[in-house]
Amino acid sequence: QVQLVESGGGLVQAGGSLRLSCAASGHTFSSYTMAWFRQAPGKEREFVAAVRGSNDNTNYGDSVKGRFTVSRDNAKNTVYLQMSSLKPEDTAVYYCAAGNPVATMWSNQYGIWGQGTQVTVSS
Repeated sequence: QVQLVESGGGLVQAGGSLRLSCAASGHTFSSYTMAWFRQAPGKEREFVAAVRGSNDNTNYGDSVKGRFTVSRDNAKNTVYLQMSSLKPEDTAVYYCAAGNPVATMWSNQYGIWGQGTQVTVSS
């Protein structure tokens, strides 16, 4: 069973950058689609980005396209989210998730979740 631990969150000014990391334990990391979701107070969980394990294909939510980049290093069992041009509306708890090999943007396709890391963007 894979376990996920996120890191890299914090406080940043609008226009700044942050890189989140998600370290996974377990021997089958490369087979999972890995994704990032976020949830702001009072809002539903939102898909941010995903990267397939088989071919590194990526997928992004409309609100982050062109600003965020998801990547993975299977040798390090780690997935990253590079966030640039951050906006106050990006403020949320960011969650890393592991899903089946063909998972896309739906949270119910992901069965393993990290504890989340807070990202706060000040204006």
